[in-house]
Amino acid sequence: QVQLVESGGGLVQAGGSLRLSCAASGVTFSNYAMGWFRQAPGKEREFVATIPWRGRSTRYADSVKGRFIISRDNAKNTVHLQMNSLKPEDTAVYYCAAAYMSTGKYDFWGQGTQVAVSS
Repeated sequence: QVQLVESGGGLVQAGGSLRLSCAASGVTFSNYAMGWFRQAPGKEREFVATIPWRGRSTRYADSVKGRFIISRDNAKNTVHLQMNSLKPEDTAVYYCAAAYMSTGKYDFWGQGTQVAVSS
C-alpha cells in the first residue's frame, strides 16, 4: 500500500522559513518523480515544485522561484520543500505527490500539511 505522509507545516510570520517533508512507503521511491502542490482556501490546487526520478532538473512555479527549494533523499524515501521568505499568499495546504518515472501523471498523493503565513 502506497503512503505519502507530509510533515513540517505550521504558522510562521512573513519573511520566515519552513521545511516540509514527505515520507514515502510502499513504492520504489527512486523510480518516482516527486512534486509539491498547494491549495489555498477557495482556490484551485496549483503546482509548486517538482524533482525528477533521476537527474537534477527541478522545476518551480514562478510564484515560488528563488524562494523555495525541492530536494530528495532516496536513501530515506523522503522529499523536502525548503520554503524561505514566506509571504501571506503562500498560505495553503501543501500536498506531496508521486509520478512514476517520466509519465508526469501523479498517481499518489499525501493527505496534506497546513502552512499559514501571517503578515
